[in-house]
Amino acid sequence: MAATPDERGLYPVLRRTDRIWAVGAIHGDIAHLEAVHDAVAPLVQAGDRLIYLGNYLGHGYDSAEVLNELLRFRAWFLSLPPYVDVDDVVYLRGAQEEMFEKLLQIQFAGEPNEILNWMLARGLEGTLLSYDTDAAEAFKAAGEGTLSLTYWTSDLRARMRMHPGHDRFLRGLKRATYTDDGALLFVSAGIDDQRPLVGQTDPLWWATKSFTDIDQPYRGFRKLVRGTDADPRGLVVGDHTISLDSGSGRGGKLTAVCLTGDAEILHTIEA
Repeated sequence: MAATPDERGLYPVLRRTDRIWAVGAIHGDIAHLEAVHDAVAPLVQAGDRLIYLGNYLGHGYDSAEVLNELLRFRAWFLSLPPYVDVDDVVYLRGAQEEMFEKLLQIQFAGEPNEILNWMLARGLEGTLLSYDTDAAEAFKAAGEGTLSLTYWTSDLRARMRMHPGHDRFLRGLKRATYTDDGALLFVSAGIDDQRPLVGQTDPLWWATKSFTDIDQPYRGFRKLVRGTDADPRGLVVGDHTISLDSGSGRGGKLTAVCLTGDAEILHTIEA
């Protein structure tokens, strides 16, 4: 299964490999991410690929530090001999990153207070605090009108850009990725199994519950692997799916696995 040229930017294809590391939702918890990286590093072999399944921000209070650590570990991973291609490390977009992008455009929304409340109920406050602002400042700006809210989002962008690489990192996130033999498909939260991959949008970030209902292979893929679950239950392996959410940033742990190209789990790390 190969990507068509117009799909390539959204759905990068993983080069043929025997081992793929996949990391579940981090949700702003730097301690758990560092522990997983420390455990993964000695096990990495030449030819391995590395995928992060979205939701780096939110809930926990270390979102900015999490992005720093992701960039640091990527630099280390790409430095390993023999030559590693930059496309061998993939970062998927999660619901938190989707929300954050929408937040930076909230001055154009008709009901900014309602949207802010909706985002805060889903973990936004931790991200704001990590960039040295908070919900009170956002609500104050929203109450003063569109111009004030525009100044606030511009200031938030400026705070984010004070952290080298963060803006580029968030702009470079992918919707999904799959292996070049069509065996494994990696998503953040779920998928609409009635639609082709190229037609997927919101279900990739929000369809957490329907994921567990998938009872047949999706478009020929042997396994679908996701990192976020509305009910984080750790590593859950089904006939056609693998879920990795252990509740990092929400009082739980962070899970990572090393998979073969045939979806066999070689290593499981929970920290």
